[in-house]
Amino acid sequence: MSLIRSVIFAVLQTALTIFFSMVAFFSFPFSAHTRYRLITGYNHTVIWLARWIVGIRYVVEGRENLPAQPAVILAKHQSAWETVAFLCLFPPVSPVIKQELLKLPFFGWAFRMLSPIAIDRSAGREALKQIVSQGREKLAQGFWVLVFPEGTRVAPGEKGKYGIGGSWLAAETGAPIVPVAHNAGEVWPKNAFIKHPGTVTVRIGPAILTEGKSAAELTRMVEAWIETEMGRLPPAATRQ
Repeated sequence: MSLIRSVIFAVLQTALTIFFSMVAFFSFPFSAHTRYRLITGYNHTVIWLARWIVGIRYVVEGRENLPAQPAVILAKHQSAWETVAFLCLFPPVSPVIKQELLKLPFFGWAFRMLSPIAIDRSAGREALKQIVSQGREKLAQGFWVLVFPEGTRVAPGEKGKYGIGGSWLAAETGAPIVPVAHNAGEVWPKNAFIKHPGTVTVRIGPAILTEGKSAAELTRMVEAWIETEMGRLPPAATRQ
């Protein structure tokens, strides 16, 4: 059953990707925030399809922890689910992504119109400078900045090395950090075609004030909170 549902979902998601790439192309005359509202119609639709076709639901805990001003979101990275869903669940965000994603047919074209922070991850310190300079601009425009500090998706139960890019941006700009834990990888596994029904728990932590703290210190605080909460999340998958 999961295979059949996953095939139907994949076909519809592909069609949506092509359609919204056209929407993105024709949205270029509008402001960044208007383009965001138009293009993220894709995200809302994909998450809706994931619920009704595959059976992937979600609950969000800790919305009251979101600060009033734009912040830097540092989140666990397990799945493609959060790359889609977080653009629906949070205020308008500018995600930090690798430059190669912008070269993907259709998907990359649409992503470019969302004004992400696209970096060359092999550039080392220059990539950090990109995150700070572009991130400062996005925060000033009213966008939040979304960073996956592990850099790549990790399987449930695993932990990647936490980079300091997002914390560096927060320390340089004074923006608060919002740590986020979730277990989407249990139902939408990394690099897996077949998806499984279940309920993703997205847990938002208390905002971390950054004044007087170094990027390294902030990274350690974020890592400690996220990894502790990962062990406390309820199971997500209901296998069929």
